[in-house]
Amino acid sequence: MSLTIRKVAGALGAEISGADLSADLPGSVIAQIRAALVEHQVIFFRDQSLSPEDQVAFGRRFGPLNIHPYVRGMDGHPEVMEIIKEPADKTNFGGGWHSDTSFLERPAIGSILYALELPEWGGDTLFSSQVAAYEALSPGLKATLEGLSAVHSAGREYSAQGHSAQKRGSMSVVEAEGAVGEFIHPVVLVHPESGRKALYVNPAFTLRIEGWTKRESRPLLDFLFEHCRYEGYTCRFNWRPGSVAFWDNRQVWHFALNDYPGQRRYMRRVTVDPA
Repeated sequence: MSLTIRKVAGALGAEISGADLSADLPGSVIAQIRAALVEHQVIFFRDQSLSPEDQVAFGRRFGPLNIHPYVRGMDGHPEVMEIIKEPADKTNFGGGWHSDTSFLERPAIGSILYALELPEWGGDTLFSSQVAAYEALSPGLKATLEGLSAVHSAGREYSAQGHSAQKRGSMSVVEAEGAVGEFIHPVVLVHPESGRKALYVNPAFTLRIEGWTKRESRPLLDFLFEHCRYEGYTCRFNWRPGSVAFWDNRQVWHFALNDYPGQRRYMRRVTVDPA
């Protein structure tokens, strides 16, 4: 089986053709897909036809699958998150820059999102390379950041006022109440497969620098959050039914645009945990 890999932007992103993700792909093809994911940080596939079982089977070729602590999975498939925005919903899920599950002790390594129903227009997803963001920093700031860690938590985003916890017509999201846990991750993450360095903070789940107060942390985090979403580090994916995006949360932020009022969007996601 021969895969065709075409870059879609300068900083990150590639579209792959020649693979049927519903098939029992040989190990050599899975290895090619994994290598493309690590190199390009987010990869895209078109014209796929995936049942929930197919998507679970494909995701498990890359590692164990996550069961989200706050979003109820499909009946019979707790690993499969249905991401749905109904025409009457005002807020969407994932509508802000973030890295999936950085609020966990062992964050996800990758997310696989599959499109079933899409609005007539709008609903694209943006991706931002945190490798490119790190590499653009000055040597002095790189040296400073490499000595720092940051505190991540779901408490703010999944609180009653948090964006992710807002009620939606077809999604069951549990509000984070009380002590949901705070976990510490390095501000500069060394990718375990490529050895490349990437910034690992995000506006949704990063609360403060470890050992600093929130007030002390805010100027640095605000600078990094602004820097990390610079347009030159991004790519934009226009979905079609049957499209798949697979991104590396260790290297990438993403943002689901909420620019399709009065229309329905239905996606399914599985999330790959570290082995």
